[in-house]
Amino acid sequence: MMPSPEHTVAVLAPKGVVAFDLAIPCQVLGQAANRHASRRYRVAVCGDAPQVPTDSGFLLSAEHDLAWATRADTVVVPGTADDGVVDQPEITEVLLEAHRRGARLVSICTGAFLLAATGLLDGRRATTHWAHARRLAETYPAVHVEPDLLFVDEGDVLTSAGLAAGIDLCLQLVRADHGARVANATARRLVVAPVRAGGQAQFIEQPLPEGSGVTLAPLRDWMLANLQESMPLHELADRALVSVRTLTRRFRQETGVSPVEWLTEQRVRRAQELLEHSDLPIEALAGECGFTSTEALRTAFRRVLRTTPQEYRRTFAGAVHGRR
Repeated sequence: MMPSPEHTVAVLAPKGVVAFDLAIPCQVLGQAANRHASRRYRVAVCGDAPQVPTDSGFLLSAEHDLAWATRADTVVVPGTADDGVVDQPEITEVLLEAHRRGARLVSICTGAFLLAATGLLDGRRATTHWAHARRLAETYPAVHVEPDLLFVDEGDVLTSAGLAAGIDLCLQLVRADHGARVANATARRLVVAPVRAGGQAQFIEQPLPEGSGVTLAPLRDWMLANLQESMPLHELADRALVSVRTLTRRFRQETGVSPVEWLTEQRVRRAQELLEHSDLPIEALAGECGFTSTEALRTAFRRVLRTTPQEYRRTFAGAVHGRR
């Protein structure tokens, strides 16, 4: 079987680009590979000049001009130091032309302002860094701004909150294109958490640990290793040597979600891998992942992924075996 054509990704370099934002898609998508270490994406930085000033005080050398981006499969627009306020018509033109050609458009942090300037976010849900969400909504009232989310996936147009949320969004792109196993392997290579859903809150309270080095990370590691087991809250609390109330509070402080929400999502992610790489019947697969019934699995899939296990298998089982 011949390998599928390489997916091209243009990372735009607007004037005053936030260097961290720009590096995220280059690193995450550039690291995505299959089990034979074949690259999944061809990533290139595109600017309107050979050297582009960044927010960090150094000049960036762009590999290609902006015209190259209009022919890419995915176009990413990072945030800028001016928070996207300054109009950059050359970026607007590139995004509109790329979209007309069928490209997927992605913004990181305040890159949403440049994306919104095209009108392509009108009538759509979008997000940006929480500190700039109100201004985005005021500047572009036709955009349905979700100020609390890590990222919003609208199919052909995706937006993320700031900094680390851009990593989550790029892993979502890998997951959508190549399945959970490649996305998880990419996350491991980057030494980041493999799953933070777009619906998770941007702001996660991180107080000082209650005692030196005390976290619930060991408990979460145990939960991941035993997803097929029943995990009542009181038993999890006993294992962590805390009360149920303390467990719930600290779990939300460390992850942004409740223990039940976190566990359900991890079970769905495990089910994704099994659907991609095994022929287990849905009934057996549900039990393997810790769901009490096939209906519980279907309900969780609809809530987390907006699809069904059967549809997911039809989509990705062929993809991971090179048939898409």
